[in-house]
Amino acid sequence: MRYAMALMFGLLAPMARADCVILLHGLARTQASFAIMEEVLEQRGYDVVRPGYPSTQLPIQLLVDRTLPEAVDKCGTQTVHFVTHSMGGILVRYWFLRDRPQNLGRVVMLGTPNQGSQLVDQLDDLEVFGWLHGPAGQQLGTGPSSLPLRLPPVDYPVGVIAGDQSLNPVFSAMIEGPDDGKVAVDETRVDGMDAHMVLPVTHTFMMNSPRVIAETVFFLETGRFDPDITWIEAVFGTIDLDCKGDDCGPGSTR
Repeated sequence: MRYAMALMFGLLAPMARADCVILLHGLARTQASFAIMEEVLEQRGYDVVRPGYPSTQLPIQLLVDRTLPEAVDKCGTQTVHFVTHSMGGILVRYWFLRDRPQNLGRVVMLGTPNQGSQLVDQLDDLEVFGWLHGPAGQQLGTGPSSLPLRLPPVDYPVGVIAGDQSLNPVFSAMIEGPDDGKVAVDETRVDGMDAHMVLPVTHTFMMNSPRVIAETVFFLETGRFDPDITWIEAVFGTIDLDCKGDDCGPGSTR
């Protein structure tokens, strides 16, 4: 199924310029979670770097040092874009405090808890939470130890996609407002972002959604989202991702 979807994107969509995209997975996930996104991006002509990192074993600061410099080096002199899921976006924001590629392109964040996570606040006192999610997971709350809340606004091109569908009603009951089962929609927002979009997807699987993939590629190539892309257009690759300026539709839904 995933290969068929990637093939349809590749056959029906025009090729992009040869930029490099780093796909950074989230907490307690692996690089395999971005397999479909990688195939689609490669079909569009991007070079893709998909690093894995031990997300539950080290604090965010050490995960950054272990992961991002090496990943960016693999892109060489190309323009470097980032697509991140969940905590992956926090790693990028933290790294950019002290270092960022001179040839930085655009950043798409999927379900990133930019305002910290209410769910972490609720579960952090449980011993099993620390055991499963490690020191990095415990840095994602909204209290005094919150790393996301200590980060400054972004000053580079960022588009954020949030989900409002949940696979876990128990977790959702602990979160105020619409959520994706782990992160509230409002928690994904970050000051300085260029665009914000809410789609009917869940936290765990949003990166595999045809609509999310299409909007991600659209933002990488145009710096905006297109709220008029339909699910059918996303699956069959019939959207014009190479449009420019006003021809790209109504733009972001900030």
